[in-house]
Amino acid sequence: MNAQIDVHQLEWEEGCNIIVGQSHFIKTVEDISEIMAGSVPGIEFGLAFCEASGPCLIRSEGNNPELTAQAVECARITAAGHSFFLIIKNAFPINVLNQIKQCPEVARIYAATANPLQVLTAETEQGRGIIGVVDGSSPRGVEGEQEKRERSELLRRFGYKF
Repeated sequence: MNAQIDVHQLEWEEGCNIIVGQSHFIKTVEDISEIMAGSVPGIEFGLAFCEASGPCLIRSEGNNPELTAQAVECARITAAGHSFFLIIKNAFPINVLNQIKQCPEVARIYAATANPLQVLTAETEQGRGIIGVVDGSSPRGVEGEQEKRERSELLRRFGYKF
């Protein structure tokens, strides 16, 4: 049995983040939508889920039609069974990631990022699955004292540290 490895560059609206994961059941669409609706006031999102049995449709929900369309496009080009693509605006993944991980259907989170993202898939006779991601760029060095101060200031500016 052979597998073909492919790379899929995902694209979404500037200033938004994406969470890519794997789930095991169609109920994921409604459960993640409920998590999002009850998480952060003012959050906007679009969600797409690749159904892996039955009609094998891309299922979608969201409160922002543009983000929902972008999530559907990420799902369409990746086309991996039981994968989901959640694009969020006016919040960061850190605001919702634990709730999503605790969703009973969610089996794995591959990425939660605003960086350029490539999804690596393997395709066999049965179908296609995500085998990993390339999130952003490779390191260019090691932080020094100035970069440590800048990191600390950034976290405080975002309100994650006091």
